[in-house]
Amino acid sequence: MAEGGRPCVPLRIALGEYDTGWLDPSASLRRAASIVAAASSAGARLVVLPEACVTGWTMEPARWAEDPDGPSAMVLAGLARTHGVHVLVGLLTRADGGFYNSAVLFGSDGGRRGEYRKQKLFAHGGEDAVYRPGGSAAVFEIGGVRVAAFICYDLRFPELFRAVAQRSDVMVVIANWPAVRRAHWDVLLQARAIENQCYVVGVNRVGEGGGARYDGGSVAYGPWGERLVRATENGRPAIAEADAAWVAGIRDEFPFLHSVPE
Repeated sequence: MAEGGRPCVPLRIALGEYDTGWLDPSASLRRAASIVAAASSAGARLVVLPEACVTGWTMEPARWAEDPDGPSAMVLAGLARTHGVHVLVGLLTRADGGFYNSAVLFGSDGGRRGEYRKQKLFAHGGEDAVYRPGGSAAVFEIGGVRVAAFICYDLRFPELFRAVAQRSDVMVVIANWPAVRRAHWDVLLQARAIENQCYVVGVNRVGEGGGARYDGGSVAYGPWGERLVRATENGRPAIAEADAAWVAGIRDEFPFLHSVPE
Protein backbone atom coordinates (compact mmCIF):
# COMPACT_ATOMS: atom_id res chain seq x y z
CA MET A 1 0.00 0.00 0.00
CA ALA A 2 1.09 3.57 -0.67
CA GLU A 3 1.11 6.37 1.87
CA GLY A 4 -2.21 6.86 3.64
CA GLY A 5 -3.48 3.42 2.65
CA ARG A 6 -3.85 4.27 -1.04
CA PRO A 7 -3.49 1.38 -3.54
CA CYS A 8 -0.02 1.08 -5.02
CA VAL A 9 -0.81 -0.37 -8.44
CA PRO A 10 1.34 1.65 -10.86
CA LEU A 11 -0.48 4.05 -13.14
CA ARG A 12 0.33 3.54 -16.82
CA ILE A 13 0.48 6.94 -18.50
CA ALA A 14 0.57 7.47 -22.28
CA LEU A 15 2.47 10.46 -23.63
CA GLY A 16 0.12 11.54 -26.41
CA GLU A 17 2.52 13.69 -28.44
CA TYR A 18 1.25 14.51 -31.93
CA ASP A 19 0.88 17.25 -34.53
CA THR A 20 -2.24 18.99 -33.30
CA GLY A 21 -2.35 21.18 -36.40
CA TRP A 22 -3.50 24.79 -36.44
CA LEU A 23 -7.09 25.99 -36.07
CA ASP A 24 -8.49 22.74 -37.44
CA PRO A 25 -10.44 20.96 -34.67
CA SER A 26 -11.73 18.18 -36.93
CA ALA A 27 -8.25 17.13 -38.02
CA SER A 28 -6.86 17.34 -34.50
CA LEU A 29 -9.66 15.28 -33.00
CA ARG A 30 -9.19 12.58 -35.64
CA ARG A 31 -5.52 12.36 -34.71
CA ALA A 32 -6.38 12.39 -31.01
CA ALA A 33 -8.73 9.46 -31.55
CA SER A 34 -5.89 7.45 -33.05
CA ILE A 35 -3.60 8.31 -30.13
CA VAL A 36 -6.18 7.33 -27.50
CA ALA A 37 -6.99 4.05 -29.26
CA ALA A 38 -3.30 3.11 -29.51
CA ALA A 39 -2.67 4.06 -25.89
CA SER A 40 -5.58 1.98 -24.67
CA SER A 41 -4.36 -1.02 -26.66
CA ALA A 42 -0.96 -0.60 -24.99
CA GLY A 43 -2.53 -0.80 -21.54
CA ALA A 44 -2.52 2.88 -20.58
CA ARG A 45 -4.96 4.04 -17.90
CA LEU A 46 -4.26 7.74 -18.40
CA VAL A 47 -3.69 9.37 -21.80
CA VAL A 48 -2.21 12.86 -21.81
CA LEU A 49 -2.65 15.16 -24.84
CA PRO A 50 -0.90 18.51 -25.42
CA GLU A 51 -1.92 22.03 -24.45
CA ALA A 52 -4.69 23.58 -26.57
CA CYS A 53 -4.62 20.43 -28.64
CA VAL A 54 -7.85 21.08 -30.53
CA THR A 55 -6.77 24.42 -32.03
CA GLY A 56 -3.15 25.11 -31.19
CA TRP A 57 -2.02 27.96 -28.93
CA THR A 58 -4.14 30.74 -30.42
CA MET A 59 -4.69 34.28 -29.14
CA GLU A 60 -8.23 34.27 -30.57
CA PRO A 61 -10.21 32.59 -27.78
CA ALA A 62 -13.34 34.58 -28.60
CA ARG A 63 -13.47 32.55 -31.81
CA TRP A 64 -12.09 29.20 -30.69
CA ALA A 65 -12.74 28.68 -26.97
CA GLU A 66 -15.62 26.38 -26.05
CA ASP A 67 -18.05 25.98 -23.20
CA PRO A 68 -17.41 23.09 -20.77
CA ASP A 69 -19.84 20.91 -22.73
CA GLY A 70 -18.75 22.14 -26.16
CA PRO A 71 -18.40 19.87 -29.19
CA SER A 72 -14.69 19.15 -28.80
CA ALA A 73 -15.11 18.28 -25.14
CA MET A 74 -17.90 15.88 -26.03
CA VAL A 75 -15.73 14.13 -28.62
CA LEU A 76 -12.87 13.75 -26.14
CA ALA A 77 -15.23 12.52 -23.43
CA GLY A 78 -16.53 9.96 -25.91
CA LEU A 79 -12.99 8.76 -26.63
CA ALA A 80 -12.35 8.27 -22.92
CA ARG A 81 -15.59 6.33 -22.52
CA THR A 82 -15.17 4.21 -25.65
CA HIS A 83 -11.64 3.11 -24.75
CA GLY A 84 -12.13 2.97 -20.98
CA VAL A 85 -9.23 5.30 -20.14
CA HIS A 86 -8.79 8.62 -18.40
CA VAL A 87 -7.85 11.43 -20.78
CA LEU A 88 -6.14 14.66 -19.70
CA VAL A 89 -6.37 17.19 -22.50
CA GLY A 90 -5.55 20.84 -23.18
CA LEU A 91 -8.64 22.88 -24.09
CA LEU A 92 -9.39 26.58 -24.47
CA THR A 93 -12.47 27.15 -22.34
CA ARG A 94 -14.95 29.93 -21.71
CA ALA A 95 -16.52 30.52 -18.32
CA ASP A 96 -17.65 33.40 -16.10
CA GLY A 97 -17.47 35.84 -19.00
CA GLY A 98 -13.80 35.11 -19.74
CA PHE A 99 -11.43 32.65 -21.37
CA TYR A 100 -9.02 30.15 -19.83
CA ASN A 101 -6.20 27.94 -21.04
CA SER A 102 -7.24 24.72 -19.33
CA ALA A 103 -6.33 21.11 -18.72
CA VAL A 104 -9.49 19.02 -18.47
CA LEU A 105 -9.62 15.47 -17.14
CA PHE A 106 -12.23 13.06 -18.49
CA GLY A 107 -12.75 9.83 -16.57
CA SER A 108 -12.86 6.38 -18.07
CA ASP A 109 -16.66 6.62 -18.03
CA GLY A 110 -16.54 9.81 -20.10
CA GLY A 111 -17.44 12.01 -17.14
CA ARG A 112 -15.71 15.32 -16.59
CA ARG A 113 -13.50 14.79 -13.52
CA GLY A 114 -12.14 18.32 -13.19
CA GLU A 115 -10.32 21.25 -14.74
CA TYR A 116 -7.03 23.04 -14.12
CA ARG A 117 -6.64 26.60 -15.38
CA LYS A 118 -3.16 27.79 -16.31
CA GLN A 119 -1.88 30.04 -13.54
CA LYS A 120 1.09 31.70 -15.26
CA LEU A 121 0.21 33.33 -18.59
CA PHE A 122 2.93 33.95 -21.17
CA ALA A 123 2.94 37.74 -21.44
CA HIS A 124 5.71 37.68 -24.06
CA GLY A 125 3.22 36.06 -26.43
CA GLY A 126 0.24 38.19 -25.40
CA GLU A 127 -1.53 35.41 -23.54
CA ASP A 128 -2.23 37.59 -20.50
CA ALA A 129 -4.15 40.06 -22.67
CA VAL A 130 -6.81 37.58 -23.81
CA TYR A 131 -6.95 34.87 -21.13
CA ARG A 132 -7.59 34.95 -17.40
CA PRO A 133 -5.18 33.18 -15.05
CA GLY A 134 -6.31 30.30 -12.92
CA GLY A 135 -6.21 30.83 -9.20
CA SER A 136 -5.36 27.42 -7.77
CA ALA A 137 -3.71 24.07 -8.34
CA ALA A 138 -5.58 20.90 -9.28
CA VAL A 139 -4.72 17.40 -8.09
CA PHE A 140 -6.69 14.42 -9.38
CA GLU A 141 -6.65 10.87 -8.03
CA ILE A 142 -6.62 8.00 -10.49
CA GLY A 143 -6.55 4.53 -8.99
CA GLY A 144 -4.91 5.82 -5.83
CA VAL A 145 -2.22 7.77 -7.70
CA ARG A 146 -2.34 11.53 -7.19
CA VAL A 147 -1.81 13.53 -10.38
CA ALA A 148 -1.23 17.30 -10.44
CA ALA A 149 -1.76 19.17 -13.72
CA PHE A 150 0.20 22.15 -15.05
CA ILE A 151 0.40 23.93 -18.40
CA CYS A 152 3.47 25.05 -20.38
CA TYR A 153 4.77 28.37 -18.94
CA ASP A 154 3.85 27.18 -15.42
CA LEU A 155 6.97 25.02 -15.70
CA ARG A 156 9.22 28.04 -15.16
CA PHE A 157 7.74 28.68 -11.70
CA PRO A 158 8.96 26.01 -9.26
CA GLU A 159 6.88 27.44 -6.42
CA LEU A 160 3.69 26.25 -8.14
CA PHE A 161 4.97 22.67 -8.09
CA ARG A 162 6.38 22.78 -4.58
CA ALA A 163 3.03 24.01 -3.28
CA VAL A 164 1.39 20.67 -4.20
CA ALA A 165 4.40 18.36 -3.87
CA GLN A 166 3.25 16.61 -0.71
CA ARG A 167 -0.16 15.97 -2.29
CA SER A 168 1.21 14.63 -5.58
CA ASP A 169 2.80 11.43 -6.86
CA VAL A 170 2.88 12.59 -10.49
CA MET A 171 3.09 16.08 -11.97
CA VAL A 172 1.94 16.40 -15.57
CA VAL A 173 2.87 19.36 -17.77
CA ILE A 174 1.04 19.74 -21.09
CA ALA A 175 2.55 22.23 -23.51
CA ASN A 176 2.98 24.00 -26.81
CA TRP A 177 6.69 24.52 -26.10
CA PRO A 178 8.53 25.83 -29.18
CA ALA A 179 11.61 24.13 -30.57
CA VAL A 180 13.76 27.22 -30.10
CA ARG A 181 13.52 26.78 -26.29
CA ARG A 182 13.46 22.98 -26.11
CA ALA A 183 16.69 22.85 -24.06
CA HIS A 184 14.90 24.70 -21.25
CA TRP A 185 12.00 22.24 -21.39
CA ASP A 186 14.30 19.26 -20.91
CA VAL A 187 16.18 20.74 -17.95
CA LEU A 188 13.17 22.20 -16.13
CA LEU A 189 11.11 19.00 -16.28
CA GLN A 190 13.96 16.99 -14.80
CA ALA A 191 14.53 19.61 -12.12
CA ARG A 192 10.88 19.54 -11.07
CA ALA A 193 11.12 15.74 -10.64
CA ILE A 194 14.30 15.90 -8.55
CA GLU A 195 13.27 18.75 -6.27
CA ASN A 196 9.77 17.37 -5.61
CA GLN A 197 10.74 13.68 -5.44
CA CYS A 198 7.97 12.55 -7.73
CA TYR A 199 7.27 11.56 -11.31
CA VAL A 200 7.09 14.37 -13.85
CA VAL A 201 5.52 13.82 -17.26
CA GLY A 202 5.79 16.45 -19.99
CA VAL A 203 3.66 16.18 -23.14
CA ASN A 204 4.41 18.61 -25.95
CA ARG A 205 3.17 18.88 -29.53
CA VAL A 206 5.02 18.59 -32.83
CA GLY A 207 4.45 20.42 -36.11
CA GLU A 208 3.88 24.10 -36.85
CA GLY A 209 1.25 26.58 -35.78
CA GLY A 210 0.86 30.33 -35.47
CA GLY A 211 4.36 30.96 -36.81
CA ALA A 212 6.08 28.64 -34.30
CA ARG A 213 7.75 25.28 -34.84
CA TYR A 214 7.40 22.49 -32.29
CA ASP A 215 9.65 19.42 -32.05
CA GLY A 216 8.02 17.49 -29.22
CA GLY A 217 10.43 16.15 -26.65
CA SER A 218 7.65 14.60 -24.55
CA VAL A 219 9.29 12.73 -21.70
CA ALA A 220 8.73 11.13 -18.30
CA TYR A 221 11.13 11.36 -15.36
CA GLY A 222 11.13 9.34 -12.18
CA PRO A 223 11.42 10.73 -8.65
CA TRP A 224 15.23 10.49 -8.76
CA GLY A 225 15.25 12.53 -11.95
CA GLU A 226 15.96 9.47 -14.08
CA ARG A 227 14.53 9.51 -17.58
CA LEU A 228 11.96 6.75 -17.97
CA VAL A 229 10.69 7.19 -21.53
CA ARG A 230 10.78 9.71 -24.33
CA ALA A 231 8.18 9.95 -27.07
CA THR A 232 9.16 8.37 -30.37
CA GLU A 233 8.29 9.31 -33.93
CA ASN A 234 6.57 6.03 -34.84
CA GLY A 235 3.09 7.34 -34.11
CA ARG A 236 2.67 5.17 -31.02
CA PRO A 237 2.48 6.93 -27.66
CA ALA A 238 5.24 6.11 -25.20
CA ILE A 239 4.06 4.60 -21.92
CA ALA A 240 5.45 5.46 -18.48
CA GLU A 241 4.57 3.73 -15.22
CA ALA A 242 4.15 5.81 -12.06
CA ASP A 243 4.32 3.94 -8.75
CA ALA A 244 2.97 5.89 -5.76
CA ALA A 245 4.60 3.44 -3.34
CA TRP A 246 8.02 4.19 -4.85
CA VAL A 247 7.44 7.93 -4.36
CA ALA A 248 6.40 7.39 -0.74
CA GLY A 249 9.43 5.20 -0.07
CA ILE A 250 11.90 7.73 -1.46
CA ARG A 251 10.33 10.54 0.51
CA ASP A 252 10.46 8.49 3.71
CA GLU A 253 14.12 7.59 3.24
CA PHE A 254 15.15 11.09 2.13
CA PRO A 255 12.69 13.48 3.83
CA PHE A 256 13.68 16.59 1.90
CA LEU A 257 10.07 17.79 1.66
CA HIS A 258 9.12 17.46 5.32
CA SER A 259 10.13 21.03 6.09
CA VAL A 260 7.96 22.42 3.29
CA PRO A 261 4.66 23.89 4.55
CA GLU A 262 1.53 22.70 2.76
